[in-house]
Amino acid sequence: MSVVMGTAGHIDHGKTSLVRALTGIDCDRLEEEKRRGITIELGFAWAVMPDGERLGIVDVPGHERFVKNMVAGASGVDFVMLVIAADEGVMPQTREHLEICSLLGIRRGFVALTKIDMVDADWLALVTEDVRQFVAGSFLEGAPIFPVSASTGEGLDALKKYIFDSVKKMPTRDSSDIFRLPVDRVFTLKGHGTVVTGTVASGAVEAGEEVCIQPQGTLSRARSLQCHGDPAEVVRTGRRCAMNVQGVEVDDIHRGDVVCRPGTLFPSRRWLVRLSSLGSAPRPLRQRTEVHFHHGTRECAARVRFYDRDKLAPGESCLAELRFSEDMVGLFGDHCVLRAYSPLRTVAGGIVVSPLPPELRARDPQRAEKLALLNRLPELAAPDYLTAHTASDLVAAALELAGAAGADVPHLQALTGLGATPLQKCLQDMASRGKVICWDKESRSWITSPALQQLLDACVARAGQCHTKDPLKPAVSQGAICAGWSAGLPPRLVQKVLELSLKKGLLVREGDGLRLPSHKVSLGSDAERLRTALLEAHDKAGMTPPNLKDVLEQIEATEKQAAPVLRLLCEEKRLVRLKDGLYCSRAAVDEILDKVRAWFADHDDLDVAGLKTLLGLSRKYLIALLEYMDREKITVRVGDKRQYRGR
Repeated sequence: MSVVMGTAGHIDHGKTSLVRALTGIDCDRLEEEKRRGITIELGFAWAVMPDGERLGIVDVPGHERFVKNMVAGASGVDFVMLVIAADEGVMPQTREHLEICSLLGIRRGFVALTKIDMVDADWLALVTEDVRQFVAGSFLEGAPIFPVSASTGEGLDALKKYIFDSVKKMPTRDSSDIFRLPVDRVFTLKGHGTVVTGTVASGAVEAGEEVCIQPQGTLSRARSLQCHGDPAEVVRTGRRCAMNVQGVEVDDIHRGDVVCRPGTLFPSRRWLVRLSSLGSAPRPLRQRTEVHFHHGTRECAARVRFYDRDKLAPGESCLAELRFSEDMVGLFGDHCVLRAYSPLRTVAGGIVVSPLPPELRARDPQRAEKLALLNRLPELAAPDYLTAHTASDLVAAALELAGAAGADVPHLQALTGLGATPLQKCLQDMASRGKVICWDKESRSWITSPALQQLLDACVARAGQCHTKDPLKPAVSQGAICAGWSAGLPPRLVQKVLELSLKKGLLVREGDGLRLPSHKVSLGSDAERLRTALLEAHDKAGMTPPNLKDVLEQIEATEKQAAPVLRLLCEEKRLVRLKDGLYCSRAAVDEILDKVRAWFADHDDLDVAGLKTLLGLSRKYLIALLEYMDREKITVRVGDKRQYRGR
């Protein structure tokens, strides 16, 4: 079992001394820490349990100036040892550390009442009762309180036994297979290079496998691993891990970065969070307030934006958008902490509702529905949410919020926090009930059935618009049909919509284009009259194409009126377009081509002079005919002459 215990409590209440007494490891490794006698950076130790397993311990600083380091350490622990000195009792950082642990979702722990060798029995009884009242209403209500002395050893055996017994009863951590190692230390080891450490938040990593350092997206390799000081081939969820990363300099990695597998975490400058303001917050959290944001081991500046209010009063909760000063990576259900700038203290915390949020513009007609759906999601982020029913609800919500583009499996894992196996099972079950569709098996991309139906409807509607705009055109090009509704969609999804439209009979092929099954070219009386007149004029002209402008003047029609009719006559193969404004009847062109083929029976090539001898036409028509024959691949131009392709 992989379990990590963290310390919490006010400065100089004996956290580090107690860890040293329990494990024999001094967590104060910095010269400044030893000189000043206070913990500044995170410290790490381990205790060997009776079964040989190692319990990881994270020792955090208690000074108010180093609360950001405390949050970084507490974010990866399973249960907490709240340390309170018997001679001082509950102090400001005792309160803030307990609040932070609550906001980070820690739900198990106990109290260690230290320095009992410095107080008498009556005082100890008073402090113990005071501590019970202090933790009332928190997750430590009813938790045992252990009076101990790190200097004399009194109470240590009972405390150690309780810790080890608690570890055995600890529930298994989240089964997500998304490997995440939030970095809390970076250093260079002689002969090895850059080493990062942290507590594996989820998943597992093997020595030698490729990794990615987010949010910068740097690719590397886990050259070697250590777990609690020993070499390891695999390090799993909840274990302390030291990783030697290949080809990366120390200055390229910082505390707060996350080591993961490539293509599993996605940087974003916006998150949606279910925000809860502490009842002890000194004032309301106002719209667009800038705060210190803590997630995992990372701290950055963020602005808070509310959707349904101008401020969040102490003790209230709501959906909020956080806009970061830098890229962040996270998963649905992660916990976070907000600290105010002035006074510098913890004021709120939250659960990540979407690390890749949809746009929620004021003019979006579906904005209210999206907000309602997002407000329901935090209920599914509870530790026991992973049931077949609620997992399906979670996946359905993620796909619905993803909209017309849908989402692939890696993005769905980030949006739901589910492991690959439960997610795939969910998708297959939903697909069997017709709720979702896999539109690309190669990229494992999914979309909800209603969203796909909306795309089909939009595609068909677009085809109808094209027919209305140009009723004389028997078919519409694929590009014209896709215009508008396909903007921003993956090309493969657009192709899938077209394929389904054809399969369902919503569209049919017509030559090189597509049309509605009901579409038929029908000319009105004026267009039919124009069609007859144009056809008669060109048939009468024979091999000498008529001047289109003269024809239109005779029949009292404009070029705009004639254009769709001429195009229809060409599609019906009654006329042939030689070039803009120059048409010839199909029968005349066939006669010309017969003459040309006969010419090539006795000649190797054909030039303008030869074609003039053959047809007796003027040069302007001859050039247009030669270029037409080149386009139709009847002839090929070689210098100033043409040769017959059919030879």
